[in-house]
Formats: sequence, C-alpha cells, structure tokens
Amino acid sequence: MSDPVAMWHVRSEIAPAILLVEDFGGWYQADMKATVSGDACNSTYIIQHTEASLLKDVIVPYNHLIPRFHISQNQPRHTLLYFKGAKHRHRGGSIREKLWKLLENEPGVKLEKGSLNATGLEEAKRGMQDAEFCLHPAGDTPTSCRLFDAIASLCIPVIVSDQIELPFEGVLDYTEFAVFVSVKNALTPNWLIEHLRGFSEEKKERFRLNLAGVQSYFEYEGGDAVSQIWEMVYQKLPMIRQGLVADRRKLDDRELKPVTCLCT
Repeated sequence: MSDPVAMWHVRSEIAPAILLVEDFGGWYQADMKATVSGDACNSTYIIQHTEASLLKDVIVPYNHLIPRFHISQNQPRHTLLYFKGAKHRHRGGSIREKLWKLLENEPGVKLEKGSLNATGLEEAKRGMQDAEFCLHPAGDTPTSCRLFDAIASLCIPVIVSDQIELPFEGVLDYTEFAVFVSVKNALTPNWLIEHLRGFSEEKKERFRLNLAGVQSYFEYEGGDAVSQIWEMVYQKLPMIRQGLVADRRKLDDRELKPVTCLCT
C-alpha cells in the first residue's frame, strides 16, 4: 500500500495478512503501558494495540521521483543542507515549521517550498545533487519519497524523527550513510548546523560512497528492491508459522488466565 491511509475502511479484515507498507503512519496506534501480575509475569509490560507490526509486516521503499545519480557524476557540492517540501504539516510533521524558522537564515542552508509538478521536481533534482546533506523531517507520516530521492542523489540524508521505520533494516545499516538527529537536538538553536559542519570531508566522502553502494536496494526497475522485499517476506514466515501453531493449541478462553502480556 503506497499510502499509510490506504485501505483504511478494511483494515481489520486485511490486518492478518503480511502488509507491504512504506511506513506504518496511520496504521500504528500508540502503545499502552499496563502493570500486570500473576504467575506468568509480574512487572510492567507494553501491550501493543496495532494492526501493523514489524514482526509480520515489511517496510518497503517509496519509489523515488528523482533519477539515480551515479558516483561517477558527482561534482563539488556548494550547499550544506537542502530541503524542498511543504512547510506546514500535521501531527508529528509540525516540526517542519519550527525547523524552517530556525534554519531559513543560516548560511549554506537552502529551503524551498515544494510541489510535485515537473518544475518542482527539476528544482529538487538540482538542489539535492548540489547539497552535502538533505533534510528529512517527519511530515504527515514518518517518512516520504524525499528520503529515497536523497539516496538516489547521493545527498546524505539527515533524518529528524524520533520514531521511524525504514526498509531492509537488518540488511542495511543506515548509520553508515545517513545522519539521525533527535527532535530535541534539531530544535536546539545552532545545534544541527554546527553538528553538520563538524563532519570532515573524509567522513562525508565515505558516507557518499556508502550511499552509492546501497542505491540499487531502492530501485524497483533494474535494481534489487523487489527481490529484497520477497526475501524479507520469506524471513517473516517462521515467526508467523510459530504463532499459528501456538494459536491452535490454546485453551478455551474461560480456562485461560485473564491477562495476556508481551514481556519487554
């Protein structure tokens, strides 16, 4: 499902399937903490009320809109940090407007209001290919195609999100080619720019080479994205089978203890 609110009217019916989603977005409901006691467990546990889960579902890449930029095409970059997109967002995306106010007058930072027309995509292409770092704050959902446009452009992603799911984690180590920043640090005046300016040329070049090495993972045509998705689905099957077998031998509800818990 290419949108986190897609199929919302049949969520409960399709929830048992393995979902291929670009992020959980509206699928994920907040965890509820509860203290439970009994023979099975006697501490504080997290009970997850959710129709999507990293245990059974697969996070897949957005299809990037900017063409792949090869490392052999790379030239000196003149912008420190680039962002193009909507300034105003809802929910967790409200951080964008705060970041905009903090960064708009900083030297080396280029912020542009975005659109999905041909002109906007061409501007984003030029901006990302000329920037050392590309800002990726949460929007209406935790992630977007902007992250994968940055990877395709060899622009080091700066991910500002305290809760984000990413494709193929476990196979890819995103810390080798992306910068993760907490919302608290990002909103501390001068912190983010000083942090990015502290990266040596050698480290930025290493990040860019690592980006070049993972670009194919996010290519659906002529790349590895489709085969990697099937590999991730295959890896989910033993856990799913285990759950199904365990479910078949459960006792009648009246014979069970009243508490079900997921021990952390």
